Amino acid sequence: MNQGQEFSSGNALGLSAADANALARAEHTDPFSILGPHRDGDGLVIRAYLPTALAAELVDGESGEVLGPMEQVQIPGLFCGRLAREQRYRLRVRWASGVQETEDPYGFGLLLGDVDLYLFGEGNHRDLGHCLGSQPMTIDGVSGVRFAVWAPNARRVSIVGHFNNWDGRRHPMRLRHASGVWELFIPRLGPGEVYKYELLGHDGVLPLKADPMARATETPPETGSVVAAPLAHEWRDDDWMAQREGHQAYQKPMSIYELHAGSWRHEGGNEGRSLDWHELAEQLIPYVQELGFTHIELLPIMEHPFGGSWGYQPLSQFAPSARYGKPEDFAAFIDACHQAGIGVILDWVPAHFPTDAHGLARFDGTALYEYAHPFEGFHQDWDTYIYNLGRSEVHGFMLASALYWLRYFHVDGLRVDAVASMLYRDYSRQHGEWIPNRFGGRENLEAIDFLRHLNDVVHAEVPGALVIAEESTAWPGVSRPTQEGGLGFSYKWNMGWMHDTLKYAAEDPVHRRYHHDKLTFGLIYAFSEHFVLPISHDEVVHGKRSLIDKMPGDRWQKFANLRAYLSFMWTHPGKKLLFMGCEFGQWREWNHDHELDWYLLQYGEHVGVQSLVGDLNRLYRDYPALHELDGDATGFQWLIGDDAANSVYAWLRWDLQGNPLLVVANFTPMPREQYRIGVPEGGTWRELFNSDAERYAGSNMGNGGSVLAEALESHGQAQSLSLTLPPLAITVFAPNR
Repeated sequence: MNQGQEFSSGNALGLSAADANALARAEHTDPFSILGPHRDGDGLVIRAYLPTALAAELVDGESGEVLGPMEQVQIPGLFCGRLAREQRYRLRVRWASGVQETEDPYGFGLLLGDVDLYLFGEGNHRDLGHCLGSQPMTIDGVSGVRFAVWAPNARRVSIVGHFNNWDGRRHPMRLRHASGVWELFIPRLGPGEVYKYELLGHDGVLPLKADPMARATETPPETGSVVAAPLAHEWRDDDWMAQREGHQAYQKPMSIYELHAGSWRHEGGNEGRSLDWHELAEQLIPYVQELGFTHIELLPIMEHPFGGSWGYQPLSQFAPSARYGKPEDFAAFIDACHQAGIGVILDWVPAHFPTDAHGLARFDGTALYEYAHPFEGFHQDWDTYIYNLGRSEVHGFMLASALYWLRYFHVDGLRVDAVASMLYRDYSRQHGEWIPNRFGGRENLEAIDFLRHLNDVVHAEVPGALVIAEESTAWPGVSRPTQEGGLGFSYKWNMGWMHDTLKYAAEDPVHRRYHHDKLTFGLIYAFSEHFVLPISHDEVVHGKRSLIDKMPGDRWQKFANLRAYLSFMWTHPGKKLLFMGCEFGQWREWNHDHELDWYLLQYGEHVGVQSLVGDLNRLYRDYPALHELDGDATGFQWLIGDDAANSVYAWLRWDLQGNPLLVVANFTPMPREQYRIGVPEGGTWRELFNSDAERYAGSNMGNGGSVLAEALESHGQAQSLSLTLPPLAITVFAPNR
């Protein structure tokens, strides 16, 4: 022992009976008040609670020299000793499994700064993913992991894992009372460590909880959180990010391929495993490029315990699912998409969360993340809890989640799930099953405030990023700026258009004359919002049948109807979204456990649909009239909207330069010869696209590539075309300038 260093031990160094008993029962509410170093005159009293340890001693924190043994006093596992002066020290502990040497977790001061805690309590901490949760770091020259978790109503919170044999007595945390946040720095832990929290509620010990702020997780069905290092990916998408705001402007084309990462394709067919992010990058990106989509949209990839929820019941709002790789692998996938000119949109779920015991449900023994009353806090349809977004900490938690994906993973947009369920307190509830807001109304004022705040913050802090609402009601101004009284979303899914047009498409053509308005009605409100036209996963599951199987008629007519429907969608105002498998006419409903039926591409009709989608995307991107004025009524003009007897429609699309495109639809299997349609100028009109072309496995009826306008007035135009309208088909024409 160095001169001047003294060590002593004895029962006098122990605790009061109350403290010792509380420690033994794992009920002590302030472990830092009794454990770690405490001044004793000029020296230190050191206490460490190490249940099941065989022996412990103190060693010099600089030299590693043994200072002396610690004596076990009062209760098994409580080791005490004294140093004659303040100095750095370490604990050397002998376990049955071996010897461990570590700095004392209770030898470190306050960890989280007052500003962090203030912003968290205010609900406005913009980088919560790097504040709470598990953060590898170095403190006072010691590497380890800082843990922090919000649990204001818990009596005790401990970190448990393999590193302490999942023993909640070993690492109880310090409560920062004003914020309700518990914190602890555990030396010599690092990335990859699996952990959970053990909480003592007022009614006893709760089931072990995963970290709400975990940035990585175990692979389901395992439920542990994993300490994650800072994201170690070298981004190479500078060009994309610099131009993104322009790429995603309203006047630009946006055609979205929606997919479920786990079932797009499997390694080795249906019996094989899902592709990981690197394999998806290698196979998906060329496919999306070939088909001409501008974006992909991923069903939620935030970690979720039940694969059958498709990701819509996530529990880790900051962790990409371990099913497909590490966070760095996900970042590499997005980077590869950007380098290929493809944007990435994530489905994101701020409305509700599952009831799994290891998750957010009654996290500290109380309704913390959810509303307490089931009329406010429980979704009967989905068996989930509803986020209490009126609580500032929960508001800030979800806001930080959105920013985390957009900032750190360079995600280009978020599609916000189930917005309608957030806006209305009586959503899917009977009379007497919901609680009015403070004014007696049905609107969820807290959720509305959150959505407006979310959109304002995203637009300010992540310029060019999109926030898209899946909203199925007539709520006004969903995509109107908040300063104009709107919700501030970039786009709204046009669910009304989807329902009406699918209902029309499913009608036998002989009956379509009686449903003619199903295709025209959407144009009454098409410019009231910035719309995305969605044919999503929800339309091809749960007995709704696949898109092609919704179509009437024999096999040929089904394919013709599908081609016509997709062509109508691509020539209608609004951005486009199509779920995987629809692009080649998959017959069966989507099943998340199986890959798409790729074998169908050995048949000409399916290849024809796939070729049609690719050509529609190229037409859509190449001709500004199909995308520049999507949200402006001046970009659309009806020519024929009232020919219900023939189920024929015709309209013009205009670009900003005044260039027109003519779109003509015949939704019957009967060809129409010499059908006259007025056009705004004379000369030759080229037939740019025909969904009945032989290339698409159609009958190849058309207009020989071009038609000369005649000086015959029709439909309010001085010039007109005499056209052949192919059966169950859409044709597109442009003036030959």
